[in-house]
Amino acid sequence: MNRPGPEIVGDRAEPKAPPPEPPLSLEFVLPVAEAARLLRFPILAALRQGRISTQAEETRWLDTASGALADVGTLLEVPRRGPRRLIRLTPPAEAPWHPAQTLPPEALFAPHELPEAAEGEALIPLAAFSGKRRSQRLLIGDALVVLSLIQGHLRAVAAERELARVFLSGPAPAVLDLAQRLTTALPLLPPSQSLGAEALSLATARALEPRRRGAPDTSKATSAEACFTLAIGHLLEVALHYAPIARAGLDIEGVHQLRVALRRLRSVLKVFRPITGCKQGRALDGALKELLGLLGPARDWDVFLAGIGADLAGLLPEDHRLHALLEAAAAERQAAYQALASALDGPGWRQVQVAGIAFLYEKPWRAGAEAARLGWLDGPPREFAAHVLEKRLRKLCDDGAEIDTLPPEALHALRLDAKRLRYAAEVFAPVFPHKAARRFQRRLAALQEELGRSNDAAVARALVQRLARAGDEGRLWAIGAAEGWCLARSVADRNAILNAWEKLTAKESFWSGD
Repeated sequence: MNRPGPEIVGDRAEPKAPPPEPPLSLEFVLPVAEAARLLRFPILAALRQGRISTQAEETRWLDTASGALADVGTLLEVPRRGPRRLIRLTPPAEAPWHPAQTLPPEALFAPHELPEAAEGEALIPLAAFSGKRRSQRLLIGDALVVLSLIQGHLRAVAAERELARVFLSGPAPAVLDLAQRLTTALPLLPPSQSLGAEALSLATARALEPRRRGAPDTSKATSAEACFTLAIGHLLEVALHYAPIARAGLDIEGVHQLRVALRRLRSVLKVFRPITGCKQGRALDGALKELLGLLGPARDWDVFLAGIGADLAGLLPEDHRLHALLEAAAAERQAAYQALASALDGPGWRQVQVAGIAFLYEKPWRAGAEAARLGWLDGPPREFAAHVLEKRLRKLCDDGAEIDTLPPEALHALRLDAKRLRYAAEVFAPVFPHKAARRFQRRLAALQEELGRSNDAAVARALVQRLARAGDEGRLWAIGAAEGWCLARSVADRNAILNAWEKLTAKESFWSGD
């Protein structure tokens, strides 16, 4: 099927009437100290239909003594009311997913039935939750939403944790509207782990793997739209996992991985913009850009202090002038992390998550879409992928035609071209033959790595210049030493860049069919 390249389509003034919305259930974590405030929240009082109902909430999680169920990613959950159920600890890697989503049970069991994975071995209690469930019915427009707050203690043999979770259930538009209102004023966030997974972590004293990590796996996508939604949901979950790590500031990987996840998210929105462009997508992109503006300084100071700053400290360990410069850099890093922490604690970050969830549920890019756009959305992903990737590779090659003589500013622009191509390739590579895609991605990653080293040196020069103090000769000397080291690094990196460029451009692309 031959189609011309997709054109950007603007918002439609008169979208078609959407089909009836299926019920939606969302789950959020709430700090225990805020639970009482939620129940008294003015918004809820104005919407409440009837009284708040309160009942005991008890759940146990069972496994074999050898951990046979957990080994295959499951546990048997036994609620106070209703049948025993086999639950998954994490969603399947290839399944569509977004934060706040609740996993349905894998299977239901009678009291004496055992899951197959137990292989006849008896089940024993692993952990238990006991507390209260407070539920209220809320009228939002003409839709009824049920808000439930469970609060209590999660207990294992040698550990205990108090927690509170909020569940919203009802028609999707009303649930999403309420979630947006609540997250504006309350510290509600989707959980990074299910309650069952938290029970396992508490009982075993082991940290659990994140539900999603790295680049999205789109190998099961059967359409361009499926690639898009899989990638958005995956990256929202990755960002959710790394946000508290970045917030703590104890491990520089937290900021780095959160920044990468948000950059990938923006890239996905831009890659698919010709067929998914809409005002909601642009609003989400704008919110992500604001967050990245706060992550950038924190990451830049991390890279400087762990890289060029550490190199200089190793070369001149006794020089007090250089030591003072690095102390000033560390103070700048601390200030950048404080600004980031304030943003991640505020409503903006929470609303990004809810906006992303609403974006996936509502699919506003389909509103009023004409046949050409729908054809691209519903068509096989390879055709759209080849169009996008070829266009980005061509721009990279055109901008790098004179790479051996490009000044630092042009190398920086070339690095951005390589990054945009790499992010797009990450999304689409799984739908092509793996070997060819992996080879191309390795070559492209090598080029971006070398260009990144050169850029790090340029960024470091700009950072240390900001640390200058009038009349402080020692500080000026240290800045000069740092700038000289950066310039020397830039010259040494040029040959590595040329070598990586030759390897990339000498081979065929994985989407060309060769």
